[in-house]
Amino acid sequence: MYRKLVHYWVCSACLFASAFMCSTSGAAETCDRACLTGFIDRYLEALVAHDPSLLPIAPQVKFTENGQPLEVGDALWATASGNASFRIDAVDPETGQAAFTGVIEENGSPALMSLRLKIDAGLITEIESVVARNDSQFFGVQFLTQPEPIYAEILAPAERVPRERMIAIADSYFAALERMDGKRFVPFAQTCNRIENGFQTTNNPAMDTNPDDDFSISSMSCIEQFKTGYLKFVTGIRRRMLVVDEERGIVFNFALLDHAGNIHEVTMTDGRTLPVNVKTPFTWLGGGLFKIKNGEIHRIYTVLIRAPYKMSPGWE
Repeated sequence: MYRKLVHYWVCSACLFASAFMCSTSGAAETCDRACLTGFIDRYLEALVAHDPSLLPIAPQVKFTENGQPLEVGDALWATASGNASFRIDAVDPETGQAAFTGVIEENGSPALMSLRLKIDAGLITEIESVVARNDSQFFGVQFLTQPEPIYAEILAPAERVPRERMIAIADSYFAALERMDGKRFVPFAQTCNRIENGFQTTNNPAMDTNPDDDFSISSMSCIEQFKTGYLKFVTGIRRRMLVVDEERGIVFNFALLDHAGNIHEVTMTDGRTLPVNVKTPFTWLGGGLFKIKNGEIHRIYTVLIRAPYKMSPGWE
């Protein structure tokens, strides 16, 4: 009887996502692209309804919000008030994972969220999220009206690279940021841009807070920024590449960027020494993605929160 009940529950999960193929022979169930996207849809709907029972959640599910282990139903589950108005998805049928990043509503105000779901045998076994609220300083939700078509673009076979190479390309960004000597190669596309909490932080002179200064990091391209060696005040990076969407060329990750607060000036590759306005230790916790096409990084999109220095992400 127990086996029959478990089998009924697992297979009933098929109803929660389209194109879900549930095996009745005891073999592992498969969840394709449409199925994984369906889990994101249902998750967001259940979140706004404040009702985890609408989802097929594993009894031993692990859930974190902003690095804190919580019970499903807590935190944003209690405060979400509107579904996504800006949405970018990535799905990975090979590992049974789905990711979402975008804008949701919380008690009538916009919030930024990056989310990862792990699906196993028709059940959600892992939920990992970063939620950024309006801190009046680094919250550019007003710029997120419609995702650029590049995020949803399905790559032609000739434009794709193997998943292992995709992960290596994404990791090369963090590896170069760790070293920050201006010499480590990162395959940026000429049209690369980075978006952080809605703000475009490359090729954007409007981000320059000191127009009288002849150095404007936000005005530079992805390539130019890394060649300067300026970002040496990032003193450590811990990252996990988790969802690899080979069709869309997206690698979804969670990362922690530590800032020790003890670097008060940096000498760049051109010999200039500039002050650094990072006075206290802190860590950026981020969830986001790299868009990779023809082996080059075209977009970097991240949701970030300011967290305690060297905090744990809540995951191995």
